[in-house]
Amino acid sequence: MIERDFIAQKTKELHIKNYIENKLKNVGLSQIKLKKIPLGEKIILYTSRPGLIIGSKGANIKDLTNYLKKNFKLENPQIEISEIKNPFLDAHVVAEKIANSLERFGSARFKSIGHKMIENIMNAGALGVEIILSGKIPGARAKSWRFYEGYLKKCGDISLTGVSRAKKTATLKSGIIGIKVAIMPPDIQLPDNIEIKKITEEKTEEEKETKEEKKQEEKKAENKKETSSSEKKVAEEKEKQEEEKQKDESN
Repeated sequence: MIERDFIAQKTKELHIKNYIENKLKNVGLSQIKLKKIPLGEKIILYTSRPGLIIGSKGANIKDLTNYLKKNFKLENPQIEISEIKNPFLDAHVVAEKIANSLERFGSARFKSIGHKMIENIMNAGALGVEIILSGKIPGARAKSWRFYEGYLKKCGDISLTGVSRAKKTATLKSGIIGIKVAIMPPDIQLPDNIEIKKITEEKTEEEKETKEEKKQEEKKAENKKETSSSEKKVAEEKEKQEEEKQKDESN
């Protein structure tokens, strides 16, 4: 069945992604994409620190390809690494940084971590950002704390496709802290952004076209008048000649 093959392929891709995410922790890994190519399978890793993934002389990449060949039965896995230009506009990288800083400094400094991260994200050019920390931060009871700044879409197609979202967890002695990050990038195209074109330029172009059309029509009318006047003259001369012939015949 085609449906079973499709489901098996997708589950295999999910297991591959989970293995890569678990192995490559704390290296700024953002996304993992799997593509089928004629030579085999292509795995694209988007990261902010490609040097840590490659390792010394590509040792980490070799180990990863060998493991994928043996355990996941991939014929020719080709791993490609692409560097993220601005890591503060990627929600996965930001969530990982927040988790690392919480595990390093503790939950007592969660406010300074959140505000500093929001400042860095807005300085990178983001339109809006929202960070939600939930758990024991700090205190006996669990609670959630929200950091936000700028303009962020919460519903609609743009919030699903255009806004970068990520979820991470930070394991502390007091318990687990959940991290939610949503970033609205600067290059997003919003439907309510309307650009008003300059009407004067369009009018001038339209006026030029109308003037040219009028001139052509006037030329055509003048040519018609000239042809009609010449035809009238020829007709009058013919009538005069006929009248003179009739007079001569009568005489």
